[in-house]
Amino acid sequence: MLTAPDRPEVIRAADLERIGVPRRTIYRRCAAGGPWRTLLPGIVLLSNGAPTDEHRLRAVVLHARRDAVLTGTWALRRHGLERIPRQEEIHVLIPANRGVADIGFARVERTNRLPRPHFRDGLPVVPVPRAVLDAARRLTNEDEIQAMMAESVQRRFCTTGMLTHELDQAGRAGTALFRKALIPLADGARSVAEADAWHLLRRSGLPPGQWNVAIYDADGNYIATPDFWCDEVAFAWEIDSYRHHTSLEDHRATVARNARYAAAGIVVLQTLPSRLRTEPDVVLGELHAAFRAARSRPRPNVKRAA
Repeated sequence: MLTAPDRPEVIRAADLERIGVPRRTIYRRCAAGGPWRTLLPGIVLLSNGAPTDEHRLRAVVLHARRDAVLTGTWALRRHGLERIPRQEEIHVLIPANRGVADIGFARVERTNRLPRPHFRDGLPVVPVPRAVLDAARRLTNEDEIQAMMAESVQRRFCTTGMLTHELDQAGRAGTALFRKALIPLADGARSVAEADAWHLLRRSGLPPGQWNVAIYDADGNYIATPDFWCDEVAFAWEIDSYRHHTSLEDHRATVARNARYAAAGIVVLQTLPSRLRTEPDVVLGELHAAFRAARSRPRPNVKRAA
């Protein structure tokens, strides 16, 4: 028998039998009111409390057996991403030549492109680009997909190039929203709000620019990293949300940034993210007005990062 410190909380019934627990004892202990419970067919939780997410994850990996790898939203959570929608189903990949059925909260997908797993707290998970793609294929909310992809890039879990490569390997089935969300990110946008701004800017007819590029004065002193920068006329566009200005420190940082813009002679437009959807035509008018103001004055001696 396993000693208590070595005993796993989630285990196959077959493994319990292998170490000497009779099958009838397992069934009795997993019955209603017993000290154990069945999580999935043949997978036992050695307590009768409500299973945690950790219990469920381990149960799915045990159910899918050899070479199983977690993917999708649960793999992204395991990697440390935070802006991930909650899904009750747990998605796991297995080799194409094996047959394991979906059951309960376990969604088992056979694949010829089984990646080498990363291990996070003892559980095998696919690399972030594959997890993002597999999650996007099972989501229908474009904002959730955009936020998930943006976080993976912004926090440097992967690059847009890595996402593009994963997409190229996957083919087109079920990837339409992924492809759409990737376009503004590949151009430099780093959030859902910036993606909205990217789409609005495409409608504006204004000259192209860059997203999230550092700007310096003539002496090489850092000014800011605007969400959007038009170098032709030294115009900055900031998508400033309330969420990023809830503390006194955040507010001070924004005031200091705006002071550096003013001192350098940069025209800057600040826009709340919500307005990009609720009043896009008004924001377009403000964009054109700010651009005209920037173009009408001599361009200040500032430069973008090389």
